[in-house]
Amino acid sequence: MRYGEGLLDEIRRRTDLVQLVGRRVKLIRKGRVMWGCCPFHGEKSPSFKVENERHAYKCFGCGAGGDAFKWLVETEGLSFPEAVEKLAAEAGVELPKWSPDDEAREQKRKSLYEIVELAAQFYEAQLREAGGHEARAYLKRRGLDGHTAKQFRLGYSPASGQALIEFLKAKNVTQDDMLAAGLARPAENGRPMRDFFFNRVMFAITDGRGRVIAFGGRALEEDAKPKYINSGENALFSKGHNLYNFATARAAAIKAGTILVAEGYTDVIALVRGGFAHAVAPLGTALTSDQLQLLWKTAPEPILAFDGDGAGLKAAHRAAHLALPQLKAGYSLRFAFLPAGEDPDSFLAKNGPQAMRALLDAALPLSEVLWRSETEGKDISTPERRAGLERALSAIAAQITDAKVADYYRRDFDQKIFDNFKRRAPHADRPRFQRGQFRGQAFKGAKGPFRPQPGTAEAVSPAVKASLLAKAGLAGQAREGALSRKEAELGSLLLETPSLALSHGEKLAELPFRDPSLDRLRHELLNLAASGSSLEKTPVLNHFMRLGMAELLARLGATSKPGAPTPDSMPEDETEARFLRAAADFRDMAEGEPERERALRRFAAEGSEESWHEARRLLRSPHE
Repeated sequence: MRYGEGLLDEIRRRTDLVQLVGRRVKLIRKGRVMWGCCPFHGEKSPSFKVENERHAYKCFGCGAGGDAFKWLVETEGLSFPEAVEKLAAEAGVELPKWSPDDEAREQKRKSLYEIVELAAQFYEAQLREAGGHEARAYLKRRGLDGHTAKQFRLGYSPASGQALIEFLKAKNVTQDDMLAAGLARPAENGRPMRDFFFNRVMFAITDGRGRVIAFGGRALEEDAKPKYINSGENALFSKGHNLYNFATARAAAIKAGTILVAEGYTDVIALVRGGFAHAVAPLGTALTSDQLQLLWKTAPEPILAFDGDGAGLKAAHRAAHLALPQLKAGYSLRFAFLPAGEDPDSFLAKNGPQAMRALLDAALPLSEVLWRSETEGKDISTPERRAGLERALSAIAAQITDAKVADYYRRDFDQKIFDNFKRRAPHADRPRFQRGQFRGQAFKGAKGPFRPQPGTAEAVSPAVKASLLAKAGLAGQAREGALSRKEAELGSLLLETPSLALSHGEKLAELPFRDPSLDRLRHELLNLAASGSSLEKTPVLNHFMRLGMAELLARLGATSKPGAPTPDSMPEDETEARFLRAAADFRDMAEGEPERERALRRFAAEGSEESWHEARRLLRSPHE
């Protein structure tokens, strides 16, 4: 039903927002404004403001904000109409009458809630009766006692297939309503209508307000198929829109700063009993987009906990790819994998809550799971296979609709490729000097053998040290300038002959660019090469202009008007040769920096003859 803005304003005016928010958040007055720690993200100092005068709340840390209606939607999982109804009732505002059809539908829903609640009470009672002994034995084997059964409203559906129907008939519930509530199966093939569940341990499924809307049933016969079934879709229940234990997990999730997603009912119960009250589970199916949005309303980075077997890994990969198009700044997923053969119940029993907490703290980010899904168990030793990997990772990043997030994923994947496959230590093929290898041997130079003389002082004078350190500063500045110039030279050569990205893609990908704009240039060129786009100079320059890179093109001396002819361009083979030389020089210079810095630190600390010579050697240009 649509509500007029005047009516909504009246409800806002009559609602004490400070009191409403104060039910969940401890607020402290500062002047005319109330402040507290934000319930939507973990913080230690208050940045969450609530104002009755403006009828609004705002967090200056995470950006969350809204009015009383949004508060109930975000913290209690209510729909907007439900929030309006609740606040109107509390404020004493009478809502307009619905149409007869609207009223009829609402009354129907209310009656279905009541019928399903009756069924929940029936199943709970049957668990305690003599006929529920097998179900109680199953729960006992899982370590679930009577208190747990009561807490989660566990029950038992008798094996007769008619017990619930007879119970509801006695409560004047019609057969049509039983069918509408998903509690019975229709008559067919000469068989009478029968209970939807029979001879199963029952798990009550609630909505965001804690109302029972459906059930999950676990078969007690080991060979029964399927082992788990849920209520069918109906006016109250859609399994893709709900999460098991969500109503009670929400408050704990806000406190914990995250929400934990397990695979099934018993997993959630085990986690809650182990101290992880923020645990929920999908309802017998893979995670859906609607469930993901529900999780993100509660916490920005839910943790998905899966068994470490093949099925668990497949489920994780499905969830990872489901999330990609929906990612946005600050919202993602993390993944925790239990050891193979373990579920939360067995893992907690063997290792305890601390081990589980450590496992969750070490949960992998989404980008790492995607990387591993493309690399683990695969041979990527050849250039062609690595190129295939780059193409696959590029396709993954392309699924992300948020441009900024997609760009960061591309950078992350590029870095992983660089770190894992392409980076080599300089001079790795040369024999390595072993400390003490030539101890006691003579070193022959131009003037004959040289031996360190016993008793000779190795310390360098303060004047020499000061001089060398001063030189180091000047040399550092010079080398820094040389690095920048060499980096710019490489950018100019790439714009002159963009096809270098195709012929020397690996070399280009591994260059340690430090200038962000040049790094972007390299990345875009590699993307063009991977996609099969034209790498002719003019189309490439036009492409960069469209991307807003005109300033970079001008800085690198590229043609200001990309469509203009360039008769004075260098031959392609000459450009290629210059690129290869520049790339080798740049890499040597960049990779030599850490070694130079270490040598200078050693010289400053030791001041020895040996460290002095090493520092002087590394201060020279690599081409001297």
